[in-house]
Amino acid sequence: MRLFLIRHTRPAAPDGICYGVTDVDVAPTFGAEAARVIAALPVAKRLVTSPLRRCLRLAERIGASRDLEPLVDDRLREMDFGRWQGMAWGAIERAELDAWAADFLDARPHGGESVRMVYERVGAALADYAGSGVPHVWVTHAGVIKAARARAGHADAWTSRVDYGGRICIEPPWAGGGAISGPDEAKPWV
Repeated sequence: MRLFLIRHTRPAAPDGICYGVTDVDVAPTFGAEAARVIAALPVAKRLVTSPLRRCLRLAERIGASRDLEPLVDDRLREMDFGRWQGMAWGAIERAELDAWAADFLDARPHGGESVRMVYERVGAALADYAGSGVPHVWVTHAGVIKAARARAGHADAWTSRVDYGGRICIEPPWAGGGAISGPDEAKPWV
């Protein structure tokens, strides 16, 4: 089963903000961005989405254009960044960012989820959908895409970027749970 991971379109939030699980809506450019996503989307049989508005609205638009009912799965939500949510990345205490970088997988200096926690919940979602045998589209977030790519064995998973409205495809086996490791150099989650 091929899995197409689509990052939500531009959110209605300033650049450089850590918004995580904050339910930020889409930007005014949503209509044009959604049209570009839909035009480039390959055929899929199932559509799954994060419950956050910036994903759900895009999934509903995709579903209407492809006669697919979006399935909401909470495991596809973005990482919970605790008290960092709503802060500019540049305003977060350097010591906290350094603590996260020193133990990228398990540190939780913000009080929210660790990267390993996201990796595990995304792995559970991947495992649940793996047996379907049909192509899926997930409308989700950068953090979920990074975790899914890590599960699929991509060495650059944690440091790669996916633009707003961007799409990547991962091929089986992608639900594996091999050794998890962090990046050589921790970078902001976005």
